[in-house]
Amino acid sequence: MSSPLFTDVNVASAVTHDRFGDVGTLRLCERPEPPLAKGQVRITVHVAGLNPVDWQIVESESLAAAFGITVPSGFGNDFAGVIVERHPTVTRWRVGDRVFGGARGAAVATSLILNEHHGSLHRTPDRIDDLTAGVLDIAGRTASAVADALEIHSGDTVLVGAAAGGVGSILTQLLVHAGATVIGTGSVSSFEFIRSLGAESVEHGHDLERHVRSITSRPIVAAADLYGTETALTAVSLGVKPDQIVTIEAEHPPTGVHAVNGSDAHPHALERLTDLIIAGHVRVPIAAAYQLDHFAEAVAFQRGRHAHGKVAITMPGCEGSRSAS
Repeated sequence: MSSPLFTDVNVASAVTHDRFGDVGTLRLCERPEPPLAKGQVRITVHVAGLNPVDWQIVESESLAAAFGITVPSGFGNDFAGVIVERHPTVTRWRVGDRVFGGARGAAVATSLILNEHHGSLHRTPDRIDDLTAGVLDIAGRTASAVADALEIHSGDTVLVGAAAGGVGSILTQLLVHAGATVIGTGSVSSFEFIRSLGAESVEHGHDLERHVRSITSRPIVAAADLYGTETALTAVSLGVKPDQIVTIEAEHPPTGVHAVNGSDAHPHALERLTDLIIAGHVRVPIAAAYQLDHFAEAVAFQRGRHAHGKVAITMPGCEGSRSAS
């Protein structure tokens, strides 16, 4: 068996909370790291990525329960790092292997422990950096699931709501790569960013249908609403068949519309996505990266829903932290 790269892994820094209802309860603390059990690996986390569901879990005990999370709990899901220790029974991984994936309620920490066959533990390709890999799990799987559900063909015109967000920025590029013309909704301040993804931009809001009609005479054949139901309802008004509309965060989507989330993704969705990233067909925009001791600022920025792309938290000693711009 390979020797651990580090021997002093008894204490980890982690963002935790001991009650539900308010993200203000999140705290950065030190916690003891237990010895590995059979089949487990210890991962030093380099980057953790934030998603809306992370703070939604903190605010909602019922949502947390749906994910099997009770307090006290860690925080976050997406991560990238390196395996620094493995139990003698582990055969799938070696010390030094770069990995990424998802660890619900545990990722925003300097170290975490997972089973070697954890369903969201993946090998990080050599040409993918940790900042990119560390924000991929939820947004990548969700964008892939939505793209698959839409069944787009080359030449189709698609309306994407919240195209500048973490899921939207990836989904837009997947659809453009498939040959679609994408019209992405967002605020005026996001227009340049949306266009950089290969899409046409249109302002969201109560005049969305009029705005869409003003920029294209082509029929909209499908739509993805990545926040609420505004885009889905507009798509129906534009004549899109409900079964060609997908939502991801709508509590009460229009009748006939599909609700999709990351759990619906193809088993190899992330591998397919990293192949597209390596080939230069998709990029993962990082809106901001914060150091761990500034995690509260990262949560506030992501929670404000104005990030163009993904929000990351980098661990001490890791390069690439930068403030929101």
